[in-house]
Amino acid sequence: MGKKAVEIAKLDVEKLLQMLNEALAEEWLAYYQYWIGARMMEGPMRSEIEPELLLHATQELGHAELVVNRIIQLGGTPILNPNQWTQFAKCNYEEPADPYVEVILEQNLTGERCAIKRYEEIASYTTGKDFSTYQMAVTILDEELEHEHDIEDWLKDIERLKEDIRKIRI
Repeated sequence: MGKKAVEIAKLDVEKLLQMLNEALAEEWLAYYQYWIGARMMEGPMRSEIEPELLLHATQELGHAELVVNRIIQLGGTPILNPNQWTQFAKCNYEEPADPYVEVILEQNLTGERCAIKRYEEIASYTTGKDFSTYQMAVTILDEELEHEHDIEDWLKDIERLKEDIRKIRI
């Protein structure tokens, strides 16, 4: 951490590094969950949703890059072994054992809501104390909120499609 950064930081840096390493682990798991889920997904609207889930995966990878850079800037060491991701992560990885599109979306929605909570916590912890980390957390939080909105919209669209099909059958 630079001298001025140390001077203006008014928080427990070790606690923050722990929070950031937890977030880093969660971003890697989220990346893989989106990526593999998009590849495995079956069901209605798959062709429309798959490219968007792959975009979400890419954005999660971008979040991991921001977090790892901040860990290093703060003088910490990012998680070096992927075997530790599940130990650090507070958000669960849900494997896409059922490839149905709604199941995949619900799993990703759960992950997004956990990520939203994570970045709310980091933003709250750093507000007025560590401006760089705060700004990073808010930037990532904005994207996580957008992901949640996208997933909720797809789930509504699928439900509407199913309602329309039921009406046709009657």
